Amino acid sequence: MPTSEAAAIAVELRTAMGKLTRRVKHEDRIPLGQAAVLGALDRNGAMTTSDLAADQRVRPQSMARSVGLLMEQGLITRRAHPTDGRKSLVELTDEGRSALEAERGRRAGWLAQAIEAELTDEERSLLARSAVLLDRLATR
Repeated sequence: MPTSEAAAIAVELRTAMGKLTRRVKHEDRIPLGQAAVLGALDRNGAMTTSDLAADQRVRPQSMARSVGLLMEQGLITRRAHPTDGRKSLVELTDEGRSALEAERGRRAGWLAQAIEAELTDEERSLLARSAVLLDRLATR
């Protein structure tokens, strides 16, 4: 059972992270679910639609819709699976990679400007150390 201090920190941290996440989302131009698919393809390379669905923890039918929308926009393409003729692989196009990089740049750019404008040097140092701790908690 967590201590009352740990529980209070958890509540404050969850609230602050939620606010920050919602604010960063204002910079988005690509819907979150579609950006997540592009990000998965960027990290993992070509994947089947069912593998993407499993990776994103959504139903295959929902992923098929997302894949269709991204294909219509020219952000991804489909090609034959090299070893299984019943399957196809989805992969990023150059346009998709550029759109993803721009999306990431907008998010990070806004946050970097906010850090620079709002935080002192000491606070920036504390935030940098805290990021390591948050990453450690996220991978637990």
